[in-house]
Amino acid sequence: MNTEELFYTMALTRLTFFNYQQALELYKTVGSAQLLYEHRNEIGDIVEEASPRLTEALKDWDEAMKRTDYELKYMQEHGIKAFTLTDNDYPQRLKECPDAPIVLYYLGNSDLNQAKIVSIIGTRHMTTYGQDLIRSFIRDLKAQCPQVLVVSGLAYGVDINAHRESLKNGYDTVGVLAHGLDQIYPYHHRGTAAEMVKHGGLLTEFMTQTNADKPNFVRRNRIVAGMADATILVESAEKGGGLITCEIAQSYDRNVFAFPGNVGAEFSKGCNNLIRDNGAALITNADDFVKAMGWEDEAIRQRANHVGIERSLFPELAPEEEQIVNLLQQTNDLQLNILSVKTGQPIGKLTALLFQLEMKGVLKPLAGGSYHLLA
Repeated sequence: MNTEELFYTMALTRLTFFNYQQALELYKTVGSAQLLYEHRNEIGDIVEEASPRLTEALKDWDEAMKRTDYELKYMQEHGIKAFTLTDNDYPQRLKECPDAPIVLYYLGNSDLNQAKIVSIIGTRHMTTYGQDLIRSFIRDLKAQCPQVLVVSGLAYGVDINAHRESLKNGYDTVGVLAHGLDQIYPYHHRGTAAEMVKHGGLLTEFMTQTNADKPNFVRRNRIVAGMADATILVESAEKGGGLITCEIAQSYDRNVFAFPGNVGAEFSKGCNNLIRDNGAALITNADDFVKAMGWEDEAIRQRANHVGIERSLFPELAPEEEQIVNLLQQTNDLQLNILSVKTGQPIGKLTALLFQLEMKGVLKPLAGGSYHLLA
């Protein structure tokens, strides 16, 4: 991480009147926050679209830099990390979004760029039906896909239940906050938040001393949607923050799913309407979701590895399958034609054998037609 660039990027967020799109446009146009500082008196010449108010604001960085100094000290004292758009640890899915935050503050240990990330959202007024949906969905998803990062917003209702069920089932889970990392809102969720720091994390674009004001929740929603492969709406009234998050996810071309509910049920109206209007695909369980995401084959392989199956413990392997395994044990990542020559099996039959071994979690195909024996 470039510490100087981080410093100026943090300061920049204080100078753009908390307008994240404006900050991002400036950042991308000039190329770095440090360059913006160095050319602070010529902003109008460099960025023609800059308003007179912004041009004037960017001339004086003193207060913003003092505030950044304070924030960096607080971060160091409390183990908080910060990621800018140029950092590898910045959520790369979020980076693709047109209104991505230029700085994120993170307290936790989970990789924000895991292969599979799912956001689970919904109403604060969750019913028993919603609670049951979350419990069974996360339990069954864990059985099929052992490595998934679950993201939500730490709010009452669906959010906190998604976090708690994730922790209970051994998933890492990240809460995206609408305030700084010097507080937890709601206060009653501080125990769960502390556990999430050990098995996931807390993420925000806001510096400390930022309260959980209403506009911040809408801003927070774009991070929840943007850092995930898919957003799942569990329960929602006819209007609500969850529907806003789904709309944002759609605008990012991300997958959106919703659980249906009884016709007329207050906290299923939002889900039912969204499904009706083709704003979300209907799912009823984890199987539906895994199939819709195209994760079935990977789920089979991961499940085989997760239960600790070793190659030597496959009594059901046919002699032809054992021959393939033995070859790959000697020289891994062999191409199909080489396997055909060494085993004496025709390509058609060999392809069927390789598929069977793949389904048993013994090997996986690689790009270029090679096959890799799983450890």
